[in-house]
Amino acid sequence: MLLIRGSFRVNGGARPDGDTVPFTPDDVADWKLVPGCTGVLPKADGRVSVRLEGIDALETHYTNGSYGPERRQPTEYARKAAHALLTWLRFTSIEWHDDGTVTTEPDRVPGYILTSGTDMFGRCLALVGRDTPPAYSGYRIDVDKKRLERTANHHLLSIGLAYPTFYEGLPVDLRDGLKAAALAAKGDTPPRGLWAKDVTVEGAKIDGIRSITDDDTGVVILPKLFRRMKDYFDFDPENCSLAGFPAFLAGSEDKYRILPGDEVLTGFHRLVEITDDQILRMTHPSEDVLFVNG
Repeated sequence: MLLIRGSFRVNGGARPDGDTVPFTPDDVADWKLVPGCTGVLPKADGRVSVRLEGIDALETHYTNGSYGPERRQPTEYARKAAHALLTWLRFTSIEWHDDGTVTTEPDRVPGYILTSGTDMFGRCLALVGRDTPPAYSGYRIDVDKKRLERTANHHLLSIGLAYPTFYEGLPVDLRDGLKAAALAAKGDTPPRGLWAKDVTVEGAKIDGIRSITDDDTGVVILPKLFRRMKDYFDFDPENCSLAGFPAFLAGSEDKYRILPGDEVLTGFHRLVEITDDQILRMTHPSEDVLFVNG
C-alpha cells in the first residue's frame, strides 16, 4: 500500500464521522501518487476527506444529493464512533457543535494513511495510522496483521463502533483481520458498542423514516442498508410501507459475493427479507458480503 505522511485536522468547518477524516499530506504532491481511475482532488489547503477502508460507521449527516433532506441514524453510536476516531488520533479536547462541526485541541495531529487507491466515486480509501509512520512518505509497503492492528480501522471494529463492510481491492488477509476484530466485539459478553443494539440480521419492524432515524425509537442497522432505506422513504415522504422496497433495491444494481462463494449476485434485494408485518432483516451479516461496486 502507498504510505502518505501528513496530519489530520478537523477544525474549520469539517463534520467528522466515524469512518471519514480530513487529511493533509506533508507534501501535497503525494496525492498524485494515489492510483485509481479518478484522481484525488484536494482542497486549496491540500486537505482531502479520507474514507477509512473496510468499515462503515453509523451515518451522522447523509444525503444522496438528488432529493430529500439530510438524515442521520440514531446519534448515540454515530457520535461515539466519531469521538472514538478523533480521540484515537490523539486530539485531546473535542468540542461538538450543533451543526456537527467540532473544535479540537490541538488544531492538528500528525499521522499517515496507507492506501491502495480511490473508489468509484473518487474518494481516497485508506487505513489510518497515527504518530510516526513506519516508512518514508511516498513509498509502498507491505501491510501485515501487526501493522493493520495499529490502524484506526481495526480499532473502531475492535471496540464495536463500526460495521465491517468490504469491497474488492482490500487484500484477503487484511479483510480477515478486520473481520476477526469485529467478530470479537460482537461475540463478547455483553456485545461491545453498537452490537448491543444492532438488529440488521435479527430484524425489526420498519414503518417509515422515523424507524431508522429517531434517537429514542430508531433501530441500529448497517449504514449501507440505512442509506438505501432513507432514499426509498424520501422518494415518497408520505409512504410508510416497505412493499416497494425490494424493487427499489433491485434498481440500484449493487453487485456482491456471499463469502466464501465466487458467484457475483446483482441487487441488494437478494440480501433482505420482509415479512407481511413489515419486519425487515438482512439474510447475511455484513462481514460475509463482499461488494463488487459502490
